[in-house]
Amino acid sequence: MADAVGLPSFHALRFSSFLVTAITSNLNSLQPTLPGPYNSNGLNRRVCPVVCSSPGDVSRLPFSPRKQSLSFKLHATVAETEQPKWWQKNAANMIDIHSTQEFLSALSQAGDGLVIVEFYGTWCASCRALFPKLCKTAEEHPEILFLKVNFDENKSMCKSLNVKVLPYFHFYRGADGQLESFSCSLAKFQKIKDAIEMHNSARCSIEPPRGIEELTLESIISSKDKSVGATKA
Repeated sequence: MADAVGLPSFHALRFSSFLVTAITSNLNSLQPTLPGPYNSNGLNRRVCPVVCSSPGDVSRLPFSPRKQSLSFKLHATVAETEQPKWWQKNAANMIDIHSTQEFLSALSQAGDGLVIVEFYGTWCASCRALFPKLCKTAEEHPEILFLKVNFDENKSMCKSLNVKVLPYFHFYRGADGQLESFSCSLAKFQKIKDAIEMHNSARCSIEPPRGIEELTLESIISSKDKSVGATKA
């Protein structure tokens, strides 16, 4: 004996005017993008509307959630591309150097204060590993000026200053000129702390700081050669 199949009641087939209006509105918005009545095989193709059983189902019509998702992904991608690179996250007392003139000007304006110059490369893994700790050290010593020299942007100057490995550091102070220079990695960061402790003590200079008219790359190099010769003697 077969089971009886109940037919839906007349009330279940009725739609409110709200649903009819919503469905019609959605279909009208899709008209410009609907394909023609025939597909590539020449067969007739019919488009059937989506029927909702309750007013709450209207909010689940297609396209709206997808648009929101695409919009969110677009904003997320834009935000990600606007994030600064690792070498751009400077402390307040850090300055990026883009030319020899900027380098000499920064040294001149520092007066008798200690200046630490970092020579780095954006592609240098050791430079990247060391940089966060250098930023922290700069924050701990706001009285020190930190100059950052991008090797690729200043190759001629870096070669003139005998910078052959990265990261590399120079220490300068007023009329004393260059105090010290060395290469350093994250594992040997204590070298930088020791140099700061040695050269950052309060002092009075008997000579005025060198002006930019006297400070040249040649004078910096000769000052370095003299200090090396005195160390050997």
